This record gives sequence, structure tokens and C-alpha cells, in this order.
Amino acid sequence: MRSPIVFAAAAILSAANAQNWEIDPRHSTAQFSVRHMVISNVRGEFLKVGGSATYDPKNLKTANLEATIDVSSITTRDEKRDTHLKGPDFFDVAKFPTITFKSRSFSKTSAGLKILGDLTMHGVTKPVTLAVEGPSEEIKDSLGKQRIGASATLKVNRKEFGINYSKVLETGGVIVGDEVSITLDVQLVKK
Repeated sequence: MRSPIVFAAAAILSAANAQNWEIDPRHSTAQFSVRHMVISNVRGEFLKVGGSATYDPKNLKTANLEATIDVSSITTRDEKRDTHLKGPDFFDVAKFPTITFKSRSFSKTSAGLKILGDLTMHGVTKPVTLAVEGPSEEIKDSLGKQRIGASATLKVNRKEFGINYSKVLETGGVIVGDEVSITLDVQLVKK
């Protein structure tokens, strides 16, 4: 039987192997897609994504991820729609300027990782699971900084986060669907 000192030493060594990373906002985006009028998808993205991670592929118990999205950076390539999305009917940027994600646990999958965490949007926090492809192998950029990349996907019901805007069409469908598909593409730089 191992002594508590051996367990403590193993925990310290494991934490020492964990590496700290920062999300590179210039090379990271959060995209979304939602049904519009039941006939097509409207896509958009948030241009300002930031955050940090601690990651040791050999010990996922030490892994941690915190990400923040600046909601005012939303773009759907239509200024009028973007203004509406920033207003009280949708994100209400004046009251809720950010969307955040804080991880609770990491686990390995055949494609990469599964990250369980808390998503806070529009003042409501719900547990969600990110399906992560990656992270990639570390590479060194032209300035000598170590980088990794990953993509994550999830689906959320916007009404569960208090974003309830809806108008019914004459044909019975709704203008904006409830389910939103989200894709995060991030590059991280080793601190």
C-alpha cells in the first residue's frame, strides 16, 4: 500500500506536467447555426473569443478550460440583424455582455476529448458537453511560440438560456428555431 506521501508526490509531479495555455483571439472563433423560417440555416460568429487552459494529456484530472466570448462581437453579415441579436429580444448585450464556459471534467474519446462544463449565456448557467476534435500536436510558430489547436461542437436550446424570441409564420413554422449548433475553432499558445 502506498503512503500518503507517495500519493502527494505523484499529484505534485502530475500538476508540474500540466501546461498552461492561452486562447489566441486572433486565430479563434465561435460560430453558430440556427434554422430560419424552417427552410434554411442562418450562420454567424462571434469574433472575440478568449480564455485559458491547463492541459496534460497524460492526466486529464488536472485539465481545466475557461473561455469567454464577447457577445457584442457577433456578426451574421447583416447589420440590421446583428443589431437585433444584440438587443433585448435575443442576447441583450447591455445586461449580458459575455458568454462563458468553465470546464468541470475532461475525458478521452476516439476523436479527441469530451469536456463537461458550465455554459453561462444570457444570465443562465447550464451544464453542457463539448465534443472536441483534438487537440493537435504541439507546433512551433515562426516566433518560436508553442501552439496547439482544437475544434469543439455542441448543440443548445436557446430557450433554456432565456432567449425566447419567436414569431409564428402563416404556415405554422417559426421564424427562428430553438436548437442552435455551435462550433468553436481555437488556437492556444503556451504561456
